[in-house]
Amino acid sequence: MSFSPTHPVEHAEFDVEGVLFDMDGTLVDSIKAVEAAWGAVAKEIGQDPEEVIAATHGRRAIDNLRDLKPKLRRLTNEQMEPHVEEFEKKILKEADEFGEKVRVRRASESSSRRNSASSSRRNSRRGSSSSGRNPLLSGLAGGQFGMSSISTDQSGQASGTASPKPIDDETNLDSVNQKLAGLNTNDDRMAQLDADPFEDSDEEDSAVRILPGVRRLIDSLPTGRWAVATSGAKTYCHGALARAGIKRPKVTITADDPRLTAGKPDPAPFLLAAKELGIPIEKCVVFEDSPSGIKAGVASGARTIAICTSHPVEKINSQGAHYIVPSLDCVHVKRMPGGRLRVVIDGT
Repeated sequence: MSFSPTHPVEHAEFDVEGVLFDMDGTLVDSIKAVEAAWGAVAKEIGQDPEEVIAATHGRRAIDNLRDLKPKLRRLTNEQMEPHVEEFEKKILKEADEFGEKVRVRRASESSSRRNSASSSRRNSRRGSSSSGRNPLLSGLAGGQFGMSSISTDQSGQASGTASPKPIDDETNLDSVNQKLAGLNTNDDRMAQLDADPFEDSDEEDSAVRILPGVRRLIDSLPTGRWAVATSGAKTYCHGALARAGIKRPKVTITADDPRLTAGKPDPAPFLLAAKELGIPIEKCVVFEDSPSGIKAGVASGARTIAICTSHPVEKINSQGAHYIVPSLDCVHVKRMPGGRLRVVIDGT
């Protein structure tokens, strides 16, 4: 198919036998950690970090390091392995250090919130004891509707049955519910409060996390029918997938695979992945996010879907992808008779 879309597709369906994924920017998001590592290399060699980051995205570290550091060009692939491994460990270290910052900050803020809530409850009880009635229940008939008869769900809304004595028809339960919701300190509510600890921070989020739609999509695929083909070497690929909670498929082609003749934008990684699955490449679909990876997918002969997770559509709509989607949330795979896999794109 020669058609290259200029904007995300609204709906499409087609059948394949195998599914090939890029990793970073497609299955997991560790872009900020990768960019931080390449930014450090740029500073080391006295080049502009933004230019280096743009030039290295989607390409193998071994190729990037040789381009950026001329002294490494004379080294064989085997001799380059320690340099690549050292670089990829820096990526994972960056991600882990940020993850630890998140953990410490969440623990600190969660503790502060719980202490504040606990103090509020104590003050409320003291006020109730001194007046002989619970101030929260001031709108209830005779103050007979006790706290024990009300439970709160995860949204903080109160529910339950009344105590034996009837409630006055004029009682405003909504008002009481709102006050009770304000005192809800269950773990679910605290987790919601802690969900984005760096929301007001200028610090870049460099953790490794699974991208939207990925878990559902890979769980829908039969074992042995999907593979990963990445520009990352084994150290980074295995480490990133593990940190994102993705079980590595049997066929995982990394940049340091000795069977590869070249890296992306060459189609070699996808061709090798399809060969290892035992599925003709023309019966596969490739998911990619980077311009070089999209070029590799198209050149391989596979149906190629570009994902706008790390680049705006304007930067990838000229790479030849057959379809463009905002994220994998828009893609579903159905198992069909005869072992076929129906790819459904729904961007509406």
